[in-house]
Amino acid sequence: MKLKLPPVLVFVVFSTLMYILAMFLPFGGFEFFGKDFLIIFLGGFGLLLGLVSLIQFFVSKTTVDPRIPLKTTSLVTNGLYRYSRNPMYLALLMVLLAWGLWLGNAFNTLLAAGFVGYMNKFQIIPEEKALLAVFGKDFRHYCTQVRRWF
Repeated sequence: MKLKLPPVLVFVVFSTLMYILAMFLPFGGFEFFGKDFLIIFLGGFGLLLGLVSLIQFFVSKTTVDPRIPLKTTSLVTNGLYRYSRNPMYLALLMVLLAWGLWLGNAFNTLLAAGFVGYMNKFQIIPEEKALLAVFGKDFRHYCTQVRRWF
């Protein structure tokens, strides 16, 4: 792994940056019809998605610590993992988007995009290389069938 920061810590850093941006950038505020519903939907669905993703890993008796992908004992490809190779990271992104909406600064979408870029480069791509080393052609086949985020 290039950097061994827990994804939850990366999430907290980006959440904090979003808060700072919203508090100190005097423009970029917005309102729209349905904003509160969208905040609840993204936040709630993100939390549910994250919880179900974690449960699937526990049921499969494999590690949920993404910093040590070589300790993975099984390739989880069922349930949510039929639709996304990274539903836990997708869940963090959804909660981050809900947080950005709640803060009400449109520039926070740039930080959410930064989160995706960071996670791709420093977490997901190194993870995928390690999983390819462990699971070989099974993982390669899975990657051709299921998209990285959604």
